[in-house]
Amino acid sequence: MAVKFVLNETSYFGKGAREELPGEIKKRGFQKVFLVSDKSLVEAGVAKKIEEILEKAGISYTLYSEIKPNPNIQNVTDGVKACKESGADVIVAVGGGSSIDTAKGISIVMTNPDRADIKSLNGASNTVNRGMPIIALPTTAGTAAEVTINYVITDEERKIKMVCVDPNDIPILAIIDSELMASMPKSLAAATGMDALTHAVEGYITKAHNEMSDMFHMKAIKMIFKYLPAAVNEKDDEAIEMMGMAQYIAGMGFSNVGLGIVHSMAHQLGAVYDTPHGIANAILLPTVMRFNGEVCYERFRDILTALNVPAENLSKEEVIETFVKMIKELSEKVGITQTVSEVGGRKEDFEMLAEKAMEDPCKPGNPREVTKQDFIDLFEKAY
Repeated sequence: MAVKFVLNETSYFGKGAREELPGEIKKRGFQKVFLVSDKSLVEAGVAKKIEEILEKAGISYTLYSEIKPNPNIQNVTDGVKACKESGADVIVAVGGGSSIDTAKGISIVMTNPDRADIKSLNGASNTVNRGMPIIALPTTAGTAAEVTINYVITDEERKIKMVCVDPNDIPILAIIDSELMASMPKSLAAATGMDALTHAVEGYITKAHNEMSDMFHMKAIKMIFKYLPAAVNEKDDEAIEMMGMAQYIAGMGFSNVGLGIVHSMAHQLGAVYDTPHGIANAILLPTVMRFNGEVCYERFRDILTALNVPAENLSKEEVIETFVKMIKELSEKVGITQTVSEVGGRKEDFEMLAEKAMEDPCKPGNPREVTKQDFIDLFEKAY
């Protein structure tokens, strides 16, 4: 059976890589930029770094920043309206998953107006046209939205996160500039780093994994365990740059093979309680890996071996517990110690959360079959 792999066209890495933006815009013949970022980045002066580059190069742009941390349908529909009014022919997205995901939604609707309701984009999409061109500059080291075919939009009315999977939304160009990531506060760097680890681990054990995706995910896991603490706690320049690379590498993998039920559950915490996605993943990852370990402990053994942990002679139970302990220790090193209860979760909601998780597009990729009662039990264990 053929294995399909989708990657973006061009990427730049390294400090100051954002300086390549004007040349790429002009080389590709674009005339006006629709600049998508969020208010926090505008207020922090991060978006201004891109504005200054555009202004210096004489490139016209319109800024759109009406985006929530968990972007919703209204953010996308308002963005489409603003994009049309701007007359732009390329979108430049600056930010984390919220900005880039919103940009992807705008991009798709701009060229597929029949999908303007946004809700119809949920799940595996069948859009006809390639989205309006996107150039993505991530400011967080976690989501890898700049290299994936996925984006997540919250339907606040139904209190669900729509996971939209569409090869037509992948950015044509990604610029991973560690200087844009250096301004992240510690809490955000920690959360996005654990998000990247969740992508790498779930991608490595998902049902659809293959030799190509294994290569990306294993490399990302090794880099994250090595560099995340220094990137968060010491603001070490090399570590920040390497985390930017690690999350991108993980993105190349999971974008093509999918994820699992850590994300199915995390999406519900985000949709119902507005829990930051990286925090939700960090809370749930150890509990779910203990559950999944029953069927994929040999994959865990591979990871432990790659991390130089002697695992050849460990029993199944020892492999699972060692791996779960390492995840917990990494999370604690970067200051993430919350539980489901501490982010607003309520036991009386667990059945509702489980029902929503059962419908999440990430669920089918999980290596172990899961029932509604399993989800309730997992939420309980992470409570």
